[in-house]
Amino acid sequence: MTRSTVRVLLFGQLREDQGWRERLVELPQPVTTVARLQQALGIHCPGLRWAVNQDFATPDHPLQPGDELAFLPPTTGG
Repeated sequence: MTRSTVRVLLFGQLREDQGWRERLVELPQPVTTVARLQQALGIHCPGLRWAVNQDFATPDHPLQPGDELAFLPPTTGG
């Protein structure tokens, strides 16, 4: 049985803010985008970056069942 899920990972302060690190999330429809799933999850973070299957992605990147989507907040250095 094939499920229309993606594995979602949160990193850094975003993980602390949301209160979770990793989830399997059902896609709202068979194909959606990074931005649509971000909106559905209620994730807001200025300067956010995304990676799909460990490659940097843009908000309009299409998601497929079985993908891994990572939300990467901006980091500060010193």
